[in-house]
Order: sequence, then structure tokens, then C-alpha cells
Amino acid sequence: MKRLTTLALIVGLCTVVGLLWSYGPEDVAAAVVAAGWGAALVVLARVVAVAWAGFGWYAVFPQDGRPSLRDCINIRFIREGINTLLPVATVGGDFVGARLLTKRGVTGGLAGASMFVDLMTQAATQFLFTVMGLGLLVALVGDGPVARTVAGGLAVAAPALAAFYLIQRRAGHRVVQGLLTRFASGREWRALGAVDVLYDNLRRLYAAPRRVGSGLAVHLAGWIIGSLEVWVCLHFMGYPVSFAEAIVIESLAQAVRGAAFAVPGALGAQEGGLIALCALFGIPAEAALALSLIKRVADLLCGVPGLVQWHREERRSREEPAADERRGRELGRRLGPVLQPATLGPFYSYAPPRMPASRLPEAEGDLKKCA
Repeated sequence: MKRLTTLALIVGLCTVVGLLWSYGPEDVAAAVVAAGWGAALVVLARVVAVAWAGFGWYAVFPQDGRPSLRDCINIRFIREGINTLLPVATVGGDFVGARLLTKRGVTGGLAGASMFVDLMTQAATQFLFTVMGLGLLVALVGDGPVARTVAGGLAVAAPALAAFYLIQRRAGHRVVQGLLTRFASGREWRALGAVDVLYDNLRRLYAAPRRVGSGLAVHLAGWIIGSLEVWVCLHFMGYPVSFAEAIVIESLAQAVRGAAFAVPGALGAQEGGLIALCALFGIPAEAALALSLIKRVADLLCGVPGLVQWHREERRSREEPAADERRGRELGRRLGPVLQPATLGPFYSYAPPRMPASRLPEAEGDLKKCA
């Protein structure tokens, strides 16, 4: 698996370099510079979108056992950093997020179940967002090769999405165990609780359709918020598009990223997809590559702080047991003399005091005289 990920990373990097070289690094750099303050607004829009996704995770929890909104948002940034910047299959950060949630007082079964429900709501809303983008594409441009390709991808994704939902709703214990063995070690999953407990919590979460519906609404709004990145960036670069066109570009670009989940960061796939989608609205390839690079900057500026926070939490979790052990040893040394068994003296102790060896014969003689 690591070899395939490494190979995919190399291919993606070569694709990005090849595209930049083909369309001229100078032209792409000029388009990036033309974005100006638009790049900062793209980063701001990404921060809002990630925080909003944390709110969507928070919405699916029941009242009892619910973590704070701040914890959900902080861990959501950690999940984003891991899934975006590390060579994992876009779900490794979600398992890490569930494990970190248990350190904030959430039970293991509830943390794991919330992670699956949050993934389900994200996947379902991304599917709806892509359908929205496809409908707008047909309305704005008409039925063409891109629209037919997207429609075929949706036809393939729909059964997979339904299967993912049914696995959570029915007796899919063995399937889930296989996925956990593939994406997370058994030791880590034991910290989240047994699979039976997981399914009990899944039934509990799905039994509240209002909370699940709230999570769906929040995540769908988050995908639309992400379209601001395209709309703002292209406006600043001198290629004004309508918000509907921005939704088309963002929704279908996110679909391309989802299809290229095996490639770390969807390197190459995002760039190629944006070039094809922007061309539909008369935007040149240099501007599309500049848009992709600015999105990469947003990935870094939002993901790196999450990775730093993850490193701090993991280090703290390793240091706390060691500190507790040191405090225990220090307390033992301080209380050692106090906790020694007390002796009440030769008249009150159960065992007589031991006499020196030199006194033993004399003591025996005294006893004989007394006898």
C-alpha cells in the first residue's frame, strides 16, 4: 500500500510539473500575482469552510456525551491537515479525529459512530453538490462530454454511497472490521470501543433524524461556501464568473478530487480537472493552474496548523503518563518513612526484639538460673 501511495505521489508531482511547464511557469506566476488579495480571501474562505464542517460534525451528537463545539472544530482542522497533506487515503485523518475525541471525554463507541455518521453526511452532501453542479452545467453550457462523464461518475458513486449507508444500518460487523483492519491498527480501534458498541451508537445517532438532517444541511452549506474560493479568486485575476459558474467549477473539481482519493492531495488530478472545467467558461489554462496553486496554498495554511496541533496532542498524551509515574515515585519517596510499619516496642509487639548474638549464651544461663 505504501509503495502504491508513493508511486501515485510521484506520478501526481510529475503531472503538476508537466502542466506548469506546458503552459508556461511565467504566465502561471503572473496569474497568481494578479490574484493579489484574492488569495488571502481564498484562505479565509477555506478557514470558514473547515470550521463550518466542524459544526456539521458537532450537530450529529446527542445532548448527553456531546463534546464542545470548540473541540469539534479544532479536531476538524486536524482531520483536514492529515487528509490533505499526508499520504493517506483521505480517511486516515477521520480515524485520528475519532481517537482524539476520546481524549476529550467522549466514549469510544460514540466517537467512532460520530465519525462514520459525519463521513456519511459529507459524502451524501458532496453527491448532492455534484448533482447541483451537473444541473447548472447543463443549463449553462449544455449537454457535452464533460456533463456525460460527470453523469457516469454519479451513476457509479450512487450504489457505493448506498452501500456505505446500509453497512452502518444493518449487520455489517465483518465489513467494518475489515475496513478498520485496513485503515487503522487494531490497537487504535480498541481505544474507540468494540464493534458491537459502535453499532449500538450508530443506531442511536441515526434514530434522531433531526440531528442527522441538521448535519446534512450544514455540510451542504459548507460545500457552497467553498465555491467562494473559485468566485473570489477568478474575479481578482480578471476573469469574472457568476456564482453559478463558480459552483459548477468547485463542485465538479471536488468530484475529481474524490475520484482521485488514492493520490495524496489529488496532485495532478485537481490541476487537470480545473483546466478542463475552466475552459468551459473561456478561462485560460494559466488562470486555472493559478487557481489550483492558490488552493494548494490554502491547503497548506489550513492544514499545517492542524498537523502541529496533532503533534502537540500526541506528545502531551505520551508525556502525561510519564509525568504521572514520576509524581507517583516522588510521592512514594516522600511518604516512605511515614508508611513504614510502626513497632510499639518489646512489650507491645507481637515478635520479641532480636538480641545480639553475644548476649544469647548469657541469656540462656539466666533462664536456667531462674528455673
